[in-house]
Amino acid sequence: MKPKLFIPGPTHVDQEILDAMAQYPIGHRTPDYRDLQSTVVSGIKNLLYTEQHVLISTSSATGLMEAGVRNLSRKKVANFICGAFSKRQAEITRICGLNQDIFEVEWGKATTAEQVDSALSTGDYDLVTVVFNETSTGVMNPLAEIAEAVNKYPGVLLMVDAVSGMLGAPIKVDEWGIDMALASVQKAWALPPGFAVTSLSERALERSRSIPEPQKGFYFDFVRLHKAGEKSQTPITPSIPHLYALAEQINRINVEGLENRFQRHRDMANRVRDWGKDQFGLFAEAGYESDTLTCFGNEAGIDLIALADKMKERNYLISGGYGDLKGQTFRLAHMGDLQMTDIEDVLGVLDEVIQEL
Repeated sequence: MKPKLFIPGPTHVDQEILDAMAQYPIGHRTPDYRDLQSTVVSGIKNLLYTEQHVLISTSSATGLMEAGVRNLSRKKVANFICGAFSKRQAEITRICGLNQDIFEVEWGKATTAEQVDSALSTGDYDLVTVVFNETSTGVMNPLAEIAEAVNKYPGVLLMVDAVSGMLGAPIKVDEWGIDMALASVQKAWALPPGFAVTSLSERALERSRSIPEPQKGFYFDFVRLHKAGEKSQTPITPSIPHLYALAEQINRINVEGLENRFQRHRDMANRVRDWGKDQFGLFAEAGYESDTLTCFGNEAGIDLIALADKMKERNYLISGGYGDLKGQTFRLAHMGDLQMTDIEDVLGVLDEVIQEL
C-alpha cells in the first residue's frame, strides 16, 4: 500500500483523476484533440479569472520559470527571493545569462509591495519575478498588493511563480494585472506531475515577439506556443493523459465551486496551524501564512527526521525542511483534493507518533 501524500507535491491524487489519465490516447492533430485542448484552456481561464491567453506545457513548472525570463526581459530582471523556490528563479535567470538584480528577505518573511515599489522606482527593470506561495517556508506573499505596485510602472511585466498556490487560493489575473502566472499540476491542481500551465497577457506576448529567437530558444518560445494554441494545438506532442485529467479536474472543481474550494483550503490551513503552532511554532511570518501548506519550526525539540520516518511507516508521507531549512523545519500540505477528514486523520496519527519520540 502506497503512503498517502501530505507533502507539498506531488499531492494526493483521487482515483477519478487517475482513471481519466488512463483513457486511450487520441491523435494530437485531430479534431477530437482540439476540442479537448480548447475545453481545458477555457476552463483554466475561468479558474484564473482571466480572458488573457493560456499556454499549456508538457514540462514541470521549472520549464516555464526559464521560459518566462527568456521571453519577457530585454533589459533587466528584478528577482525577489523569500525562500528556496524564489531563489531557484533567480538562479535560472543567472544561468540564462540575463541581467538581474536580487532582492532577498530573511526566509520566513514575506516579499512586500513596498520592497517591490522601492526597487522599481530606479527605472532599471522590465521584469519582476515573485513567488505567490513559497513552498519551502510556508509564506504566502501579498500578491494583489505586489501587483498593484508593479502596475505603477507601465514598462515592467510581472511574472508570478504560483506553483503551490494556484487553485488553493484566488489568483485574479485580470483584476490584479498579472502578466504571467505559472504553475505545475502536481500541487493544488492535484494531478500527477509532468505538466504545467500559465496565463500570459497580451503585452507579455508582445514582449516575447520582440525578443530574438536565440534568447527564447525553440521549445518554450511563447510566440510559437501561442500560434499553435490559437488553433487549439501545441507545437510539439503534448501529454494527452494530463489533458484528460485536467478536463476531469476542471469539471470536479466547477461542481465543488471555486469559492468553496478556496474556503476548504482556508479551513484546512487554520486547523493545521491551530494544531501545531503552540507545540512547534509557525515558520512563516505572522499574517503571511500559506493556505496550502504549513511550515513548522521545532520548538518542541524533537527529531524531525525520525518523525517523518515513523509517519512513513504508518503510510503517511510528510515533508522535512527544504534547502537551507533541512533538519530545522517540517511541512504539512493541505491542498488539492484533500478534505478535512484527511487532515483530522493525519493530525491524529502525528499526535500518536510524537508521543513515541
